[in-house]
Amino acid sequence: MSCGRIVGFVVALVMCLSVCEAVAQKSDQQPESGGAIPYGVIDASLIPITYAGTESFRYDISYTGGLKLGELHLSVKKIDGVYDGYSIHARVTTENGMFSKIYPIEDVHVTEVSGPERLPFHYEVWQKEGYSYESHRVYQYKQTKEKIVYRHNDKPERVFDVKTPIQNEFSSFFASRLMEFTPQKPFLVATFADEKRNEVVVMVRGRDRLKDTVLGDVQTMIVEPIMKFSGLYDKRGDTAIWYTDDECRVPVQVNSRLVIGSLTAKLVSYSNPACPRYDGAILKKYEKEAGKPAPTNNREG
Repeated sequence: MSCGRIVGFVVALVMCLSVCEAVAQKSDQQPESGGAIPYGVIDASLIPITYAGTESFRYDISYTGGLKLGELHLSVKKIDGVYDGYSIHARVTTENGMFSKIYPIEDVHVTEVSGPERLPFHYEVWQKEGYSYESHRVYQYKQTKEKIVYRHNDKPERVFDVKTPIQNEFSSFFASRLMEFTPQKPFLVATFADEKRNEVVVMVRGRDRLKDTVLGDVQTMIVEPIMKFSGLYDKRGDTAIWYTDDECRVPVQVNSRLVIGSLTAKLVSYSNPACPRYDGAILKKYEKEAGKPAPTNNREG
């Protein structure tokens, strides 16, 4: 796997239940009741924090042993003129990574969502990878008509008939973050990937205390999306996401095991005035770059 695909792999993990056009299969594990796995339901009490329109994240992406490959920058902003509309902006880059001069990546993903379920209505991707590859993809999610219109570069439009409501990889990541986390009780999130609807199973494993994170020592909930797919990025592998076990549900860390070694995305800065307990957290080595003094919960890094 090229270093570019490795970076893309972790990025997708973070954002697609982490986190891009995916095929997910049901887990062998069933709910304690032994019945069908239910669809996840958004907890409306969490929306004012996670969809305040003021949230931004920065992650360092590294390979086993701490070899930095690149960065992931995420933000959620309010869309002017769209009722309950928000834009999820993701930038994937090999900037500041070990192989940035050998195989540079500069990918931008923009997902626009609206409504109480924060469903996507527009998704656009610009990819620049290596020194020759460029790609532009546009998806229009017509939720009420149960259709998705897709265009790639200058190729003819394609129309996919899908059962709705449905998420894309980025909106599903943010939606699942707002759902009930009960250990050993999985839930489903319908996600459009690999040109069809997929029922992504999200396993809730249990609690774990992470020490020395950019947020300090935090109690987390480990969540594992069951992903057996490829898609826009090659991202097969066992994946775990650590969310803070509180009202902010901040994804602090993502880890994905590979055939050899593993990939990790660690949060290095976080901003969200709607979550004052963590707002402004940043590793000190990035403080100067951010152009602001270090809050008391900053880590050396």
